[in-house]
Amino acid sequence: MFSRAAFTNLSRGLIARNTITKNTNNLAQRAFAAEAGQSEVVLVGCGAPNRGMGWYHAVQMLEGRCPSASLDYIVEPWFLGGGAEGPGGPEFAEWAKDSTAKYGTTFGTSVADLPEPKQPRCVLISGRTADNPRLVTECIAAGCKTIILEKPGAPTVAELQQVKDEAAAAGVGVLMGYNKNVCKYVRKTREFAETVDGSHVTFVSNNAYENTPESLGECFERNAEGMLKNMAIHELALLVSFYDVSVENIESVTADKEFSSMQTLPGPSGKDFTDFDKIKFTIKTKTGKQVSVAADRCGGTDSFATVTDTKGEEVFRYYMPDDEDKATVQELQAKYPTAMPYFFTQDPDYVTVKERAAKFTATGEEAEGLATIAIAVETLRVAEYLTPTLMEQLK
Repeated sequence: MFSRAAFTNLSRGLIARNTITKNTNNLAQRAFAAEAGQSEVVLVGCGAPNRGMGWYHAVQMLEGRCPSASLDYIVEPWFLGGGAEGPGGPEFAEWAKDSTAKYGTTFGTSVADLPEPKQPRCVLISGRTADNPRLVTECIAAGCKTIILEKPGAPTVAELQQVKDEAAAAGVGVLMGYNKNVCKYVRKTREFAETVDGSHVTFVSNNAYENTPESLGECFERNAEGMLKNMAIHELALLVSFYDVSVENIESVTADKEFSSMQTLPGPSGKDFTDFDKIKFTIKTKTGKQVSVAADRCGGTDSFATVTDTKGEEVFRYYMPDDEDKATVQELQAKYPTAMPYFFTQDPDYVTVKERAAKFTATGEEAEGLATIAIAVETLRVAEYLTPTLMEQLK
């Protein structure tokens, strides 16, 4: 069913349609094809250059920053299909042309057209959350060994649980792109907190939206799943991974009403959306742990974590990026001046996630620190539990 020629022929036709020219011998014999000890990576859902998270994942792999990952195929149905002539389409075509010429990467529109893998295949799905369950089914059929899913994995708990069950039945590993699980600032904060008796950790996440009804309304509509399933889902994954937080183990959750804000605003469509523009809350577990999360859509670009002592005094704070990483951020900003700023602040962590997942796929070495789909299911359960609870407290 899957033949290398079929995908190559499809890619050749798409390239011609998008005025991308290429020596077809390089399509069949790619300069960047996976070697023994590497994982053959397929990126599904690239998005627009400088805008899409998938695009930045591609850039990191194509530049060789993930040694165990060979990005051999990119599946992009929108910009190689109906969106080819629309906003972002010409820019994608130009980038695809350059990537094909430089790396021999093969582009296509459908997972079903992939040839059989030559090395253990890892698929990174970075498209719309609503499409993930279908794409996982297609990727399993395409012979993948491991799937990396971007947050939150699926729109609902039930759908994500179905993905988990389907992958388990097929013997396919599913890892999550919760990059903060491997962040330096999280590790440093947890290590310091262990040295302070009675310490309390707060994870803080910020975005840089303008604090206007127009900007926040657009944000609310585009991220209609809500802040806790979107922006703050990374912090909830930390709580599930490291603080014994689960729906069944939550004893109480308390909103910080002085910090928090909930608004109902019209989006670009004119429809009203209700969400938090900022939220802070503390969870106490039945097993005796406490931890706090704060998230602010208009708080800036930095994420950080703090440790307070039993008197409530802050004794530690660590930022992402730290001083060491800021130089790298500046270099990347100069190299990609129009790209999304958050790509650069989290750059090393994106590399870590992909490298560990690819190495796991290729060699079986444990993907240390990466969140599993089981963590993702519980994280989504916690988000669905907390959202109405916190909204009720802020009324």
